[in-house]
Amino acid sequence: MAALFGRLAIGATWILATLLSHAVARDPFTNFTVHPDAADATTVPKYSPLRPPAIPLAVRTPYTSAWSTTSQDGTLSNQNPIFWFGQGLGWQGIVVVDGNSFEYMGRSINDFPELSYFNTTVPLEVKFDSQFSNFTFLAGPVIITASFFSPVTPKDICRSSIPLSYLTTTVQSSDGKPHHVQFYSDVNAQWIGFGSEYDVIKELHTGPSSNGTGPGNLTDSPMSWILRPRYPVPFAENTQIPRWGNFSYTTSPKGAEGFSFQSGSATSVRFGFINNRVLNNDAGSVIRGFGNQEPVYAFAHDMGTVLETSVRYTIGSIQSPNVRYLHKGGLSDLAPWWEKCYGGMHDMISFHYYDFDTVAQLGNEFESQLRADVNTFFQGGEPPVYGNRTPVAFNNNSTYSTLDILNGTDQYGQQYEFDPDSGYGYLGPGNATGIAVPFVSEADSYYAIVALSARQVMGAYVFAVPPGATGDAVEPLMFQKEISSNGNMNTVDVLYPASPFFLYANPALLKYIFQPLYELQEGGFYPNSYSTHDIGAHFPLATGHVEGTDEYMPVENSGNSILMSYAYYKFTGDTAWLTSHYAILKQFAQYLIDYSLVPEAQLSTDDFAGELANQTNLAIKGIVGLQAMSAVARVVGNAEDAAAFATKATDYYEQWEGFAIDPSGRHTLLAYQWRSSWGLLYNVYFDKLLNMGLVRPELYDMQSAWYAGVSQTFGVPLDNRHHYTKSDWEIWTAATCSRATRRLFVNAVAYWLNETVTNLPFADLHEVVGAGDYPLAIDHFSARPVVGGHFALLALGKTGQLAGATGGDTTGSLFPKNGTEHLPVPERPYTDPSYAGPSFRQRAVRKQQQQQQMPAWQKKKKGSGSTSTGA
Repeated sequence: MAALFGRLAIGATWILATLLSHAVARDPFTNFTVHPDAADATTVPKYSPLRPPAIPLAVRTPYTSAWSTTSQDGTLSNQNPIFWFGQGLGWQGIVVVDGNSFEYMGRSINDFPELSYFNTTVPLEVKFDSQFSNFTFLAGPVIITASFFSPVTPKDICRSSIPLSYLTTTVQSSDGKPHHVQFYSDVNAQWIGFGSEYDVIKELHTGPSSNGTGPGNLTDSPMSWILRPRYPVPFAENTQIPRWGNFSYTTSPKGAEGFSFQSGSATSVRFGFINNRVLNNDAGSVIRGFGNQEPVYAFAHDMGTVLETSVRYTIGSIQSPNVRYLHKGGLSDLAPWWEKCYGGMHDMISFHYYDFDTVAQLGNEFESQLRADVNTFFQGGEPPVYGNRTPVAFNNNSTYSTLDILNGTDQYGQQYEFDPDSGYGYLGPGNATGIAVPFVSEADSYYAIVALSARQVMGAYVFAVPPGATGDAVEPLMFQKEISSNGNMNTVDVLYPASPFFLYANPALLKYIFQPLYELQEGGFYPNSYSTHDIGAHFPLATGHVEGTDEYMPVENSGNSILMSYAYYKFTGDTAWLTSHYAILKQFAQYLIDYSLVPEAQLSTDDFAGELANQTNLAIKGIVGLQAMSAVARVVGNAEDAAAFATKATDYYEQWEGFAIDPSGRHTLLAYQWRSSWGLLYNVYFDKLLNMGLVRPELYDMQSAWYAGVSQTFGVPLDNRHHYTKSDWEIWTAATCSRATRRLFVNAVAYWLNETVTNLPFADLHEVVGAGDYPLAIDHFSARPVVGGHFALLALGKTGQLAGATGGDTTGSLFPKNGTEHLPVPERPYTDPSYAGPSFRQRAVRKQQQQQQMPAWQKKKKGSGSTSTGA
C-alpha cells in the first residue's frame, strides 16, 4: 500500500505544476524542502520551504487568527485548526469524488463508525510563502489543494483593514478522466467562543451578485453564515475570543450544478451529507441527533462531472466598533477603517469576496518584491555552493547520516564537527567556535523566516477611524494587540522589535500606530515625563494610564520612541510630523540624559527575565537615542538642542564603553561590572541602520566574534542567565555581525523552526537546547507581532546596506554618516480610489448602547436578503 501511495504521489506531480499561480503559493526556495518516505506518505507531507510549528490559515487580525499545527506529525487532514491561543476551531472540509467522501480538513471521521465511502486523504505537500499556505492531498483519482490566502498588502490600507481571509479548494483529476465532484464545508461557534446553540444567534445572508442585481440569482450571489453572541459584551474577551461582533463564513453557488446549506448538530449534518451528498436547506433551529452535538453551519456544492473545479470561501471575525479610545474629546467607540472604505458589514463581505483576483495580484507583487529584495541583499555576499557533495536538507525528524553528523566541510570550505548528544550545535574544529548549520543557504533560511513572519505581523493589528473624522483626508489609527504575552495595546517595546517590518514594507504604518500613543501623552492623559509603556492594559480598550501606573520601562520606551520616530522620518522625509511631536520627544530625551547612562534597576523589553540594575544593552539604547535626538533637533531647525544632545551622546558613549566592556576586551557585559555576564547587544542595530556613527566599528567586531563562542544548537542565548533566546533579537543582532556570525544566527532560527517540538504559531521566545521547547515558567509566546524584527536585514537593504557591509561597516548606505538626509524616494501608502466605499458617516458614540433599537444586521437592505434565527 505504501508503494502504491508513492506511485500515485509521483503520478500527481504534473498536476501540481498546473495550478494557477495567483491561487497558490509561489515556488519557494528549496533547501529546506522535506520529502516524506513512501512509508510515511499517509501521514507526513512534504514541507516547503521548511516545517514550522504551525502553518497560517486565516490570519488577519487578533480575532481572525487560525492555524494548522504540525506538532507530532499533525496536518490539516488529521486535526482541527487552532486559534493562536491553542484552542481548537471548527472548520471542516470534505470532497466527494464519484460518491466517495474524502476529508481534507478536520477530523470528523473519528466521530463515525467505519464507512467504506468515507476516507481520509493522503497528505502530499505543504507550501507557504508570505501570502498563501497550500495543502495538497491525494484523494482516490483526484488531487485536492486547499489554498489559504491572507493578503499582506501593507501599502493598501483599505484592504489591510479587512478582517477576512480566503480559502480556495481545488480538485483536479489525476488519471485524466472526469469525475463527479462535490464540496462540503462547515464551521462551528467556537470562532465566537461558544459550543452551545443557545449562546448563538445566526443569520443566513444572501448578498448581491457580482453585477449588483441582488439576491434573486443564486448562481452568483454570495451567501454568508453570520454568527454572533446572544448576549454580547462589547470590548470583552473570553479565552482571547471576542464576546461581541460577528463571525462570517461566505461562499457562492456560482459554477455549481447544485448548492445547499444547513445548520444543525455536527455529527447529524455531516453524516447526512456523507450519506445523501446534499444538505436540506434548513437554516432554522438545530435538529438533535447522535454524536457531536455542537452546532455547525454548512455549505455544499455539487459541481457535476469535471476534470477540474474549485470553490472559494471567505472567513473572519468582524467587530464594529472595534476599539474603545480615550482622547481629548472623551471616550469614543471607533468604527473600523473598512467601514470608511466599503460601507456596512455585508458590503465589505461582498467586496472582499469578489476582490480575490485583484488582491491576489497585489499580494503576489509583495511576494515578488520580497523575494527580489532577499536576493538583492545576499547577492555577492555568499561564496558559491560547492558541488562536491549532496547538500544536507533540513528534515522534520532531524536525522542525518553518521558521516554528515560527525564531521565534514560545508559549502564555504569551513570544517565542522557535530555531536548529536550535545547542545552545542555545529562547531569548528580546534577552537570550538559555533558555525552555521551546513549545506543550507543563508538566503534560503532568511526567506523562509520572513515569509512565515509576514502574516503574523499584520495579524496583530486593526485599523480604526479617528474620533470626529470627516472627509477624505483623514488618516487611520492603528492599534496593536500584544498577543500571547499580556494583551496590552500599542506596547512601545513590542512595536520597537516589530519596527523593521514597517520600515521595510510601509513606514506610514508606524505613524498610524504612534498617533494614539502621542495623542495620549500630548493630550495630558499621562502624568510621567518618560514614555508610556502602552495605551491600554488590554486590547481593545485604549483607555490609557491616567494614573501613570503602567509597566515601568522608562529608559526602554523613551529610547524606543525617539529611535522609531527618527527612523520614520529617515524612511519618509516627513519633517512636519517630526516637528509636530518635537516637544514630547525632547521631554523623553531629557529623561534619557538623567537616567540612561546608569539606568539603575529597571525592566527592559525582556521583562520576563526580571529587573536588573545597570543593564549594558538598555543603557546603549538610551545613548543611541540621544544621538538620534540630536539629529531630530537638526531636522526641525533647533541647532542649540542638537549640539547639546550630540555632546551628551558622545560623552555618555565613551563612559559606557568603560562600564560595559569586560576587562578581557572580548565582549560587553550584561550588566556593568558583572564579569561573568554577557548578552545579545541588539540595541546597536539602529546606529547601523541609520548610519549614526556613534558606536565604534571595533565594538561590532568584538561582539560578533563573541557570539560564535557561546552559541548552542538552536542559536545564541539571550544572555548568560538562561538557555532561551528571542528570534527577533537574534536577527537584529545578526544584522550587526560578520558574515559568518550572521549566517550562524539566521540558519539557527530556521533550523529551530524546522525542528522544534512547539505547537503554536511562530514563538519568538524558545529554548536553544534540547528540543527547542518553550521556556519553563514563562507563558508561551506565540503569534506575536515582534516577528517583524525578522525583517531587520531587509530594512538594512532598503538603506543600501547589503550582505557585504558587515558589522560596523555601512558601505552602500544611502544615509550619510550622522546626516539627517532621508531616503531619496519617500514611501507613500497605496490607495486605489476606484474601490472607495460610500461617504463615511460618523458613528454616534456610547449613546446608542442605551437605546433599544433593532441592530443594523437585522434590517434587510435593498438588494440583499437574510434569515435570522436562534441557533
